[in-house]
Amino acid sequence: MTTKRIAVLTSGGDAQGMNAAVRAVVRTALDKRAEIYAIYEGYQGLIEGGDCIQKMDWDSVGGILQRGGTIIGTARSEEFRTREGRQKAAYNLIQNGIDGLVVIGGDGSLTGANVFRQEWPSLVDELAKSGEISAEVAAAHPSLIIVGLVGSIDNDFSGPDMTIGADSALHRITEAVDAITSTAASHQRTFIVKVMGRNCGYLALYSALATGADWVLIPEAPPDVDNWQEVMVERLKAGTQAGRRDHIIIIAEGARDSQGKYIGSSDVQRVLEAHLGEEVRVTVLGHVQRGGRPSAYDRILATQLGYEAVETLLKAKPEDEPVVVGTRANHITHFPLMECVNKTRAVADAIAARDYEKAMSLRSTSFKDALNTLTTMVRALPHPAAPGQKRFRIAVLNSGAPAPGMNTAARAAIRLGLDQGQFMLGVKNGFDGLAKNEVQEMNWMDVSGWASLGGSMLGTSRVVPQGSDLYAIARTIENNSINALLVIGGWNGYEAVHTMLTSRPNFPAFNIPIICLPASINNNLPGSEFSIGADTALNSIVDAVDKIKQSAVATRRCFVVEVMGHWCGYLALMSGLATGAERVYMHEEGVTLKDLQQDVDNLTRGFEAGKRLGLMIRSEYANKVYTTQFMCSLFEEEGRDVFDVRPAVLGHLQQGGDPSPFDRIQATRLSRLCLEYLIKECNQGSNNCAFIGLQKGKFNFHDMRDFERMIDARYERPKEQWWLELKGIASLMAKFSPTG
Repeated sequence: MTTKRIAVLTSGGDAQGMNAAVRAVVRTALDKRAEIYAIYEGYQGLIEGGDCIQKMDWDSVGGILQRGGTIIGTARSEEFRTREGRQKAAYNLIQNGIDGLVVIGGDGSLTGANVFRQEWPSLVDELAKSGEISAEVAAAHPSLIIVGLVGSIDNDFSGPDMTIGADSALHRITEAVDAITSTAASHQRTFIVKVMGRNCGYLALYSALATGADWVLIPEAPPDVDNWQEVMVERLKAGTQAGRRDHIIIIAEGARDSQGKYIGSSDVQRVLEAHLGEEVRVTVLGHVQRGGRPSAYDRILATQLGYEAVETLLKAKPEDEPVVVGTRANHITHFPLMECVNKTRAVADAIAARDYEKAMSLRSTSFKDALNTLTTMVRALPHPAAPGQKRFRIAVLNSGAPAPGMNTAARAAIRLGLDQGQFMLGVKNGFDGLAKNEVQEMNWMDVSGWASLGGSMLGTSRVVPQGSDLYAIARTIENNSINALLVIGGWNGYEAVHTMLTSRPNFPAFNIPIICLPASINNNLPGSEFSIGADTALNSIVDAVDKIKQSAVATRRCFVVEVMGHWCGYLALMSGLATGAERVYMHEEGVTLKDLQQDVDNLTRGFEAGKRLGLMIRSEYANKVYTTQFMCSLFEEEGRDVFDVRPAVLGHLQQGGDPSPFDRIQATRLSRLCLEYLIKECNQGSNNCAFIGLQKGKFNFHDMRDFERMIDARYERPKEQWWLELKGIASLMAKFSPTG
């Protein structure tokens, strides 16, 4: 049987995570016993052939997971747009026996790939007729199979939820705006920040939501009034009067007004300087958004997509229509390539035709919800309560260990609640503070600046109330006339609410609507695929491990890195996948002495063959006997003549730091839904008790009475953990060789 030969290329603008995708494509192909080639310099390299088409081995993609850009290069090729150029490309593929191609790029690159595939039979026929290839060779290559991956920081491709590079670009923008905000507040100054995105406002909209910006301009939803400049100025002045010391305006590069006229950063600057009477600074972020190391999310996403692209390509039949492999509802899905391209271009066409309603309709529901939420969050002050409106007293508290994003969630709930005419109460120090009556009424500016802050401004505690605490909490609820309760927290918070639920017969005050919002770096809560804080913790781990790996390149050294998670291995497995760890130890799988001996043997063979770094990641409660120090001692003793060993216990740095864009956005979305739930329950006179979570792309409310049924109480984790299905990919990518 002839070995399958496939190739991978990156095309168009580079995006963080492309290297992770290339690595996954190469290693998966080799594991499947296929030959894999890299096309250097995109479609231009395909035309030039020669050294631009190189056979890859396992080590060709070693050490690239954390690198930005694309090591195989990219270029925009005008020649490939011509039939003559595509004929040269076909000839070079045939010369190398390649008949399958993974293309990583944007809509233009994927459209070019589809044209190439459609023309392939006629191109091969022409090459045979001209004598450049024989009839036998032509017959051996009747078709070209294409699989696409979308690499684009703009997240402007219709179909998949996220494109490779978009999350990393959001990180760059958020970091920049956070830094600008601090200096803007120091000088009481206004800043305009221009971001990329072409005809897509994703980066502008979500970075504004994540950073607490005061105004945003995006292509899909231009200002709906002709005097928008006056409205913007009035809003900013009102913010100053309310106590804001800074103002941040974020503009997408494709922003325009309702008449289709482009809005430039200098246009906005002139308006603001004229009406605010102060200096206004402009920062155009430009290509910094494309640069730097990919985020943990982009590394994991690109690895999953690269793996699935090869699986798809090797199974595809010549008559199959080309597909794009992407993510939808946190699951890898196939999308018809040209259908997605056409929908993507339809957005641009609608914007050009000033049909903004259609442009918004072509965006996802989450995009529209985010815009509606931001419209409220950027107000200087809330709408006044409507005359005769039923108003409820809703309390917000944090519970359990601190999780980055708690402040973002509390800010969103409080502001959205105030804007809907509710009384919002803040509870200090969790259930301990609730028992001590540490309750205060919150106003709009009390939560100013909270969007980007880590930790918990309200304070938190791990107290799960029992006995007299329950009595004290009931008194606090009665004395403050609390009508509903939002608990932002982790395992202790869920346990506390469950205790309140089961104690209702003894404490009638607990008969109010209560909802839990998942916030825990351990990501160990039932009913939700992602908890607030887990993405930030994961990025903190990945940043630390990247530095650890750099420190070890000069020596032959193995690191055993211990991460948090208690009995849940989420952080361990996902950080292992994102950093290229050879081994992940977690409680769900267990650890045996036989495992450790096998790992020592693998490390020894690897170092003897020339490798210079070993990386093992251990979840903190993986095994109570085989501790991190035990593993280090064992590896050191067994490998002492070949490599040395160092432990790295990352500790509480995983809980610290400002929340990632993902956690900020998720916290805001969850808070909005929780608040809507509580207001609805109050209006209906219900006293339901629930917890919310994102599962398979949908936000679901689960009855708190199901809490015990959904958990493994002994090990404080859900009975079902979706991320365990990624263990096979992580193990494959970490092999020392395709057969190792």
